[in-house]
Amino acid sequence: MRVLRTLFSGFDVTLAITATVLSLVGLVTMYSYLGDNSYFNKQILWLIVALVAMIAASIPDYRFLRIGPPAFLGYVASALLLVLVLFVGEITLGAQSRLDLWLFSLQPADPAKLALIIVLAKYFSKRHMEIAHFRHILVSGLYAGLIFVLVFIQPDFGSALIIFGIWFGMVLVSGISVRHLAVVGMLGALSFGLLWGFALKGYQKERISTFLNPLADRQGAGYNAYQSTIAVGSGQILGKGVGFGTQSKLQFLPEYETDFIFAAFAEEWGIVGVLVLFMLFGIIVWRILRHALKSASNFEQLFCAGVGVLIVSHFFVHVGMNIGLLPVTGTTIPFLSYGGSHLVTEFAGLGMIMGMQKRRTTVKERGAQSFQHNAIMVRPR
Repeated sequence: MRVLRTLFSGFDVTLAITATVLSLVGLVTMYSYLGDNSYFNKQILWLIVALVAMIAASIPDYRFLRIGPPAFLGYVASALLLVLVLFVGEITLGAQSRLDLWLFSLQPADPAKLALIIVLAKYFSKRHMEIAHFRHILVSGLYAGLIFVLVFIQPDFGSALIIFGIWFGMVLVSGISVRHLAVVGMLGALSFGLLWGFALKGYQKERISTFLNPLADRQGAGYNAYQSTIAVGSGQILGKGVGFGTQSKLQFLPEYETDFIFAAFAEEWGIVGVLVLFMLFGIIVWRILRHALKSASNFEQLFCAGVGVLIVSHFFVHVGMNIGLLPVTGTTIPFLSYGGSHLVTEFAGLGMIMGMQKRRTTVKERGAQSFQHNAIMVRPR
């Protein structure tokens, strides 16, 4: 029992239960009383795998990531998988982003996000005293830029946007000056201009143009966005009831198990359900920030911040495109959307945060023991 308490001393039950509840909400939203439930059945298996991954990830001592080469090796392995998918990946909905591994498909962009968080956390933690130097922003940008480009050319604009958000968020947390922030903003605007002129494909430009005027082509490029906003609005206060979402279950709303699951949820649960959903995500972010503030080192703090940015970025981009505030980019929402790669990655990230808290607990206990020892040594006789 003592060994188990030591292994799981940093396990956050509140965080684990909240994430699991969100995944169960996603399962309920996927389920249909009519037709095929293959997504629902597969996602149950992925949830079990993800929970096992979280528990397993909460066990190791992650000090090895900040003192040795494993962080960089994991980053290189992720980059190589992204290169491999460009040659042998299967094409789904116009994007060559998945590796067919016979029993299941792997989307390397998802674990690559976690690998990027680890390598950036290590880089910034080693240079926190001189992070104000602009060269560190450029070097960290090269780490993120490689992953960004490899994902963007799949093309997966949504995941590329999240990768940029991870880098930008971690740069902010690490401590960047306002002047450098302005320079980064100008470089971002310049990069977007270059992407629009030379890199974005026709359908990607069409999505952005449709975002500016979604009703211009309701039967064409704007169909998904239009149906999504109808689904969200039709939920009203209390929703239509579980399994009775007409936009999703009658297939008016495409990809309601993945890219538009928030719209499907809002249709069935209404604004009351949406507020509860936002509260659950708020708990997730609160617990992650709590762990970040109590971390034993800068590396753990930056890693927690990176995972928090990952979840928040996915949340806002997904919800934004579901309610017509952002262009449709095919981005999942954490824990709810169908898909094993992102679900396992998210739960593994939470498990790693818990594992790092075990180190904090150990340091705290050693500090208490040292204090007691010193108190005994100086006790007057």
